[in-house]
Amino acid sequence: MRKLAASAFIAALGLTIGTAFAGDYNGLILDQIKQMPKGGRYSVSRFAKIRLQSSAHFESGKFFILPSAASPSFCSGATYLVFIRTLEALRTRGQLQLDFATLEQLIIRDQRDGEGIWGRWNANGPGTARLFHELGLGQNFDDFNQAKPGDFMKIFWSRQVGKSEHGHSTIFLGTENRLSVQYVRYWSSNVPSGYGEKSVPRSKIAYAIFSRLQTPSNLARISGAPSVDSYLASLLRTRSSIAEAGTKCGL
Repeated sequence: MRKLAASAFIAALGLTIGTAFAGDYNGLILDQIKQMPKGGRYSVSRFAKIRLQSSAHFESGKFFILPSAASPSFCSGATYLVFIRTLEALRTRGQLQLDFATLEQLIIRDQRDGEGIWGRWNANGPGTARLFHELGLGQNFDDFNQAKPGDFMKIFWSRQVGKSEHGHSTIFLGTENRLSVQYVRYWSSNVPSGYGEKSVPRSKIAYAIFSRLQTPSNLARISGAPSVDSYLASLLRTRSSIAEAGTKCGL
């Protein structure tokens, strides 16, 4: 029997070359954004955090994600819901297997900064990028020329990292020029209206770290990681720097 070419074989399995080999999940991440609600108000109140916990219900080894329940919402909660929606979509397709212990680690509880998966993602500083580097989930970089839609992007509005930080957890959607001014487009929960897209002049962004999901199966490595990332846990009380953040994220 004649052998199928690699691309034809992959197509016969209903996969794409990117998903099967390169681990490029940006398109799937963008698909999850399209299914997220719009609006709903931004808030970092205790009530918003309780609503976030109730929006990702874990039962019988499966996540049931109801993002409309996470309203009002905040930025890291919004991007994390897209992250676990992406993981659940891969699991549903049979393209990702995670054991029960790892899935339990994904549950949003009242974790402090740096604790577990959600506590790392939600921490001050480069939380998502630090998680990606620590577990080997994908590459981190800070070059806008390498970025593509679907990359997770932590924006720093100033050069402050940690205590006194002013940042934003987002998903990069691209850049565009308006009257010779470059704008950066992203999706998140934004002030004041909640879930949705936003554009800002690139000049307003002091620094950004991009994280590209490539090896989600490495989430299982959380079992061997410290229960609390001491660097991220410290950032509520201490100041870091752009240089240190980059080092901690493998840049």
